[in-house]
Amino acid sequence: MKSVLKKTGTGFFMVVLAAFCTAAEQPARTATLPDSGYVLGPDDQIVMHATESPEISDKPTLIGTNGNITLPLIGRVKAGGLTVEQLETELNTRLKKYVKDPQISVTVVEFRSQPVSVFGAVTKPGVIQLRGRKTLYEVLSMAGGPNDEKAGSSLTVTRRRENGEIPLAGSTVDPTGQFSTAELNVAEILEGKNPAANIEIKPNDTISVSEANSNMIYVVGDVEHGGGFTLGGRQKLSVLRALAMAGGLGRTAKPQKARIIRSVPGEPKPQEIAVNIKQIFNGKAEDMVLLPQDVLVVPTSSRKVFTTYSVPSVVSAAVYAAIYHY
Repeated sequence: MKSVLKKTGTGFFMVVLAAFCTAAEQPARTATLPDSGYVLGPDDQIVMHATESPEISDKPTLIGTNGNITLPLIGRVKAGGLTVEQLETELNTRLKKYVKDPQISVTVVEFRSQPVSVFGAVTKPGVIQLRGRKTLYEVLSMAGGPNDEKAGSSLTVTRRRENGEIPLAGSTVDPTGQFSTAELNVAEILEGKNPAANIEIKPNDTISVSEANSNMIYVVGDVEHGGGFTLGGRQKLSVLRALAMAGGLGRTAKPQKARIIRSVPGEPKPQEIAVNIKQIFNGKAEDMVLLPQDVLVVPTSSRKVFTTYSVPSVVSAAVYAAIYHY
């Protein structure tokens, strides 16, 4: 009985060992070099190295506007739309008619065919050439990221519909039907709060980061340092946080009489919302939320004149009244 078990165990071990060896050999037989992912296009410049073919080796070649290149021996080749590896395969296949074992390698020396325009409140606005697949976050990083002092809370991605729709639920199509557009929150992209919004950017996409002046709140009246304050990547700000940004209350302030002045689209007069900052300080009232373009007004009991020139003109009269008449 023991001998039978011993033989059975030995046989099983050999089968497992053989299977393991077969599996270990498999990757070596099927392994291929990873594809770079970069798709060649018009105006890219490439250099081919071919030891057995000095006629085409190490000579800069520009891909034409039609995507073609023309080479000695081989003739015209459609390079546009192929990856570097696919072009190498095509060239080696063509060259086999003249060389026994061709070994052509292709290198892109100038990337010009996949431009993306990034402008607005970024550190380095301009045209970026994609090199392989890039996400929205990666392209923003290539542009130096949003400018902390100037950037608003939103960005817009615009894409030619011939390159496909922007794959987001909120995307829209312009009146001409030629472009797909999506507006996204900057903070959600940078902080990874909405992974689905970190879409792949396509050649000829346009990315525009909003300016902060459309995304500011204002604190005026009897405060230490009144003025406009950017929300940055935020879309709202609490009253206490805004007050802290303005340096706190002045000595003659009337915090219990504060007001939020908010313009309402389509309405001739702005909305006034009473805010008792004193009760908020004491924990007797909930902190309130300021939205973009809101003005927090802290009235004064003195005759001191406070600057209000920085606030939007549509609410300036209401702001002035709130400072001195409450």
